[in-house]
Amino acid sequence: MKIYLHEKENWTSFRWDNDKVMTKLGEARNLQGRLLGKMESLGFDLQTEAVLNTLTLDVIKSSEIEGEILQIDQVRSSIARRLGLDIAGAVESERHVDGIVEMMLDATQRYELPLSKERLLGWHSALFPTGWSKLYKITVGDWRQDTTGPMQVVSGPMGKEKVHYQAPSSDRIESKMEKFLDWFEGENEIDPVLKAAIAHLWFVSIHPFDDGNGRIARAITDLALARSDKSIRRFYSLSAQIRKERNQYYEKLEKTQKGNSEITDWILWFLECLVNAVESTQGILSKTLHKAKFWRSHSTTLLNERQQKMINRLLDGFDGKLTSSKWAKINKCSQDTALRDIQDLANKNILQKEAHGGRSTNYELKAIAEDKDP
Repeated sequence: MKIYLHEKENWTSFRWDNDKVMTKLGEARNLQGRLLGKMESLGFDLQTEAVLNTLTLDVIKSSEIEGEILQIDQVRSSIARRLGLDIAGAVESERHVDGIVEMMLDATQRYELPLSKERLLGWHSALFPTGWSKLYKITVGDWRQDTTGPMQVVSGPMGKEKVHYQAPSSDRIESKMEKFLDWFEGENEIDPVLKAAIAHLWFVSIHPFDDGNGRIARAITDLALARSDKSIRRFYSLSAQIRKERNQYYEKLEKTQKGNSEITDWILWFLECLVNAVESTQGILSKTLHKAKFWRSHSTTLLNERQQKMINRLLDGFDGKLTSSKWAKINKCSQDTALRDIQDLANKNILQKEAHGGRSTNYELKAIAEDKDP
């Protein structure tokens, strides 16, 4: 019995309800255009800050979907270095962080370049620079070999695993990927956003690598969306929205992969997720504008490097409560120096003690005086 989509004849002859899809596609396209228009009205510096925030979120959340937690300051610093941006509080980043950053930037900043086998193998090598995935040695920079059995997506404890999906055997990958890449780069009349939805499903159904298939699928999706926007500037993160809807994401994939070539439900879910992603980017934009307003109001305030670094951390969303001991640890300075820095910021009307600090004294940024947005 043929259980999975890829086992069926001509499975990539995808079909969908065009009326339903075009209605939702029109909504998504309209929101994309409005967002890009709004962002274009901002200055270059604000656009750059928004792009940095979006790309950072994209990398963080794409990894979180797979259960990998990355350090936000490492991701942000790695992206900034590769974009030639000078940011306060930059830190060194680990090799695997740089790898996923390089992949995402290659997909979004060089979206006009063709997607090829060599490019995908390069992305995979960047994701796994040591040749290991956690405790397992894997094939890196090449298609999977299935030396230990078929590629399966499973969950549950050992001995009671539930198989959600079984990918095509490794001897079929080359021909299937050739067909996929020919379609992706071929001249067809499919809207780039619709192509992004189909490409995501198609690629993860082939599952060509030992590991990293989800992250690479989302990079391919971002590349297609960048083509739809015709812009290297990313102002919304689909990966962040998928992370919020992760359970539905896997449920829709599993249901579709156990169905037939009629994929209306998958496309509609993807487009709804994209609509939600574009709408939720307003929060990112608000944070960017708030940060710009803060630095404009303190453009003449004398601050040392430690203070600038910590203020930016607070503006970007500090993890937990800020105390003098955390200040000292992050800045690698003494407790006395940390207290002097904090007191100086309090005197300059930038920091204040939290009203309910508990046993330790916690600090927070003071509200910025009302001002017109730039």
